[in-house]
Amino acid sequence: MNLRNILLSTIFGLFLFSSCGEKPAPKKDTQPKVESKSLDGLKIAYYSNDSIKKQFDYFVKEEAIIKKKQKAFEAEVERRTKVYEAFITKKDAEARGGLLSQNEIGRVQQRAQEMQNEIMQYQQSEGAKIEEQAMKSLEAVNKKIEALGKKYCEMHHIDLLLMHGEGGQINFINPGMDVTEEFINYLNENQAQIEKELK
Repeated sequence: MNLRNILLSTIFGLFLFSSCGEKPAPKKDTQPKVESKSLDGLKIAYYSNDSIKKQFDYFVKEEAIIKKKQKAFEAEVERRTKVYEAFITKKDAEARGGLLSQNEIGRVQQRAQEMQNEIMQYQQSEGAKIEEQAMKSLEAVNKKIEALGKKYCEMHHIDLLLMHGEGGQINFINPGMDVTEEFINYLNENQAQIEKELK
């Protein structure tokens, strides 16, 4: 074989060898770098979020304030809607009775549109205010529950306090770990502090 054929054979061999399959990418380390801890003596407890909503006095009080404002808002929307409907009914009867000129009918239609717009604007602005107040109130209460939860855990040497509720991330917890009643009692005892700090 001449040199040319040897070089061609070598190049062809290298090409064939390299095209037979690419080397797989090196595997990356997936081992978590978390130190293993002993669970001996770990104290875990939970409370029911639904019970907090029903039995924590401050939460119940705040929710009642929002519901009262919501009912007043709904009553005002209903009142304005009735005024609007009464106006339409009255003016419709006047128009059918021939008591309104074309110009007056035009003004009635314009006023009806204005009244309808006013109702919609009221619903949007006041509804948004109530929703914002409810969100702020809930956020403030949750922050205080979290802060008091920390104090409660420190006082009773609880390492992990979980919140359990429908639709939550915890499927099952041993009922022996339930501190709902005691935690709610603790929250209610510290309610004055919560109210003072949230004002």
